[in-house]
Amino acid sequence: MGPYTGRDPDAKKAEWLRQKAPQGHKYGEVKESLSRLNLKTVCEEAQCPNIGECWNGGGDGISTATIMLLGDTCTRGCRFCAVKTSRTPPPPDPMEPLHTATAIASWGVDYIVLTSVDRDDLADGGSGHFARTVQALKTLKPDIMVECLTSDFRGDLTAVHTLLYSGLDVFAHNIETVKRLQRIVRDPRAGYEQSLSVLRHAKQSKKGMITKTSIMLGLGETDNELKETMADLRAIDVDILTLGQYLQVG
Repeated sequence: MGPYTGRDPDAKKAEWLRQKAPQGHKYGEVKESLSRLNLKTVCEEAQCPNIGECWNGGGDGISTATIMLLGDTCTRGCRFCAVKTSRTPPPPDPMEPLHTATAIASWGVDYIVLTSVDRDDLADGGSGHFARTVQALKTLKPDIMVECLTSDFRGDLTAVHTLLYSGLDVFAHNIETVKRLQRIVRDPRAGYEQSLSVLRHAKQSKKGMITKTSIMLGLGETDNELKETMADLRAIDVDILTLGQYLQVG
């Protein structure tokens, strides 16, 4: 067995783990649009291996991308993430909200996810920038449903409130893992109770707001710890819970 990892270094990877270099007409169109408007995506910054399938439309023919606001540099350093980090990232692009809305409206999609890096260097954590993007998008395409996958804004509930009343339809914030593994997996500035507080406030502060979170599996959590986390999320009326897993392809 290989050192530290527990896997055989000579074992071949499963064929379904191997991805071809992204290409195709729709992929090219989306990439050109994003590049021209200087927009960032989680797909590129997190080095997602499924980028070609999503941008080309997959089985339904609809191109999808998760737009990452507030630049491509995060002020935190969670251990599961490939996005670059810095304590002093460049200031946000003031034209990004309009450019983002323009690009998304041109794609003709009915549902879009907006997310961002953590911006602890900004007074409001970037919530105002988030809100302006949602408002611009709703102006250009009022019927589109918008999900915002946000940071915890350092637990600043005023910042959360700003985004809640921007016109978004789904407020998402990922708790990421069970309580015991928080300090191992996430940046020390994040935290289990802080994330619960943000999700609770989102649900209680605006009637009808849909709240969503996600847990990564395979980090050493036990079944009982997962059940406890699910119970904590249910206790604050989180509407949607997704369970995922990061695969180490390299």
